[in-house]
Amino acid sequence: MVCSRGSPGVLGSRGPAGVVIVTGTGTGVGKTVVTAAVAAVALGWGQRVAVLKPVQTGVEPGEPGDIAEVVRLAPGVTGRELARYPDPLAPATAARRSGAPAVTPVAVAAAARQLALDHDLVLVEGAGGVLVRLCDDPPGTLADVARLLAAPQGVPRAGGRNRLPVVLVVTAAGLGTLNHTALTVEAVRARGLACPGVVVGAWPASPDLAARCNLADLPLVTGVPLLGAVPDGAGGLDAAEFAAVARRNLAPALGGAWHTSRL
Repeated sequence: MVCSRGSPGVLGSRGPAGVVIVTGTGTGVGKTVVTAAVAAVALGWGQRVAVLKPVQTGVEPGEPGDIAEVVRLAPGVTGRELARYPDPLAPATAARRSGAPAVTPVAVAAAARQLALDHDLVLVEGAGGVLVRLCDDPPGTLADVARLLAAPQGVPRAGGRNRLPVVLVVTAAGLGTLNHTALTVEAVRARGLACPGVVVGAWPASPDLAARCNLADLPLVTGVPLLGAVPDGAGGLDAAEFAAVARRNLAPALGGAWHTSRL
C-alpha cells in the first residue's frame, strides 16, 4: 500500500505517485541517474513504476540508451522510449537532420497518461533542459508536456483520483549552478507548474567550497527545497548497491532518508 495515494500531485513519505517530469538545468547533470534513483526507491516501497523517455538523441538503433540504464539500475521498472535520433543534438534539431518525424508534446502526454493507468508512478525523463524543443512545427517543449498533463483534469489513474504532474529539477553541484537552477525553476513556475524541489545529480566525493555553499544557497535562490544529492559515480553500481545509495541520498519527500547534514 502506498501512503501517498489519495493526495493528488504531492510527494509523500513513501515517495512520489502520479507523474513526475524529470528535467535538468542542462545536459550532463545526472538526470538519468536521478530518474533511476527515484524509481529504485519507489520500487522498494512496492510501487509500480514506469519510466518514459520521450526522445533519445546521440544513439543509433539497437544501441542501449537511457532507458536501458534505468532498467539496469532499477530492475522492475517498465521502460518506454518514443523516438531516437543519431545526432547528439536537441531533439527537434536531431529529428530534422535525420528526416524522421519529431515527437510532439501531445504524443508524450498521451504515452504518460496511458502508463499512469496501471502504474503508481510515471517518471518522464526529458532531454536537456525544460525549454529544449522536442519539435518545431508546432513548437513544443517538455514544459508543454507538463502543461498538457496538468490540464484540464490531471493524469488519470486506475482505481484512484486523478493527479497533477510535478517537475523535478536536476542540477549540478558546483560553481554556476545557482543561476541555472533558479532560471529553470522560475521557468517551470511561470507556466503554472509545480516544482517540488531540486536534486543534485552528481555530488562529488571531495566537494569544493562552492558545492558546499550551494547546499544552503540552492533553496534560497530557487524557493524550493533541496531533495537530495546523488553521489557522482553512482550509475556504475550494481542494482542492489544503487538502491541502497538512492535511499540514503534522496530526501523523505522522494521516499528516502537523506538530509543535508549527511554530506
